[in-house]
Amino acid sequence: MPRGGGSGGRGHKSGHKGQKRHFTNPDELSAQQEKQERERQWRHQRGEIESDEESDEEKTGEGSGSESESSSEEEEGENQPAKAKGVEGLIEVENPNRVVQKAKKVTQLDTIGDVKPELSRREREEIEKQQAKAHYQKLHAAGKTDDARADLARLALIRKQREEAAKKRDEEKKAKEAQKTAKMDSVSQALGKKKT
Repeated sequence: MPRGGGSGGRGHKSGHKGQKRHFTNPDELSAQQEKQERERQWRHQRGEIESDEESDEEKTGEGSGSESESSSEEEEGENQPAKAKGVEGLIEVENPNRVVQKAKKVTQLDTIGDVKPELSRREREEIEKQQAKAHYQKLHAAGKTDDARADLARLALIRKQREEAAKKRDEEKKAKEAQKTAKMDSVSQALGKKKT
């Protein structure tokens, strides 16, 4: 058996068990409207409703008000501060989360655009890291850091070793050439003796 109701049809909403469906008839609706009208008149007699609210209610009730009249009343309502409803007029509470939109002048907009936006912590740290790296590389190139000094010392050692190796090669080369010339001399002397 499918879930969701007695008949099992899709989208069928069954009411509470054991209760009949209730439909309002037009007589009850007209009685309710008359009751609301009597309550409004009673409030007006007591002075709870001002004439502005009353005229608004009458217009909404009639549904046929000219647009020029309603627009002029809206303009008047915009100029006057909103009337507090119920207990709001007695208790003044300031909501810290409420943002009041203020009209900004063109001169204020220009100064607002000049201010740099706040960076997040990660962005700030990334920028600081890049600046520190650039500063370190500058000092390293100048030879002022410990690593740069160690690198320069190692390079000096390597240069010295290479110079010594080059001198040694030159000496060996000269020694070989001297040996070669000595052999040639000895060979030429030996040949020269034979010729004579």
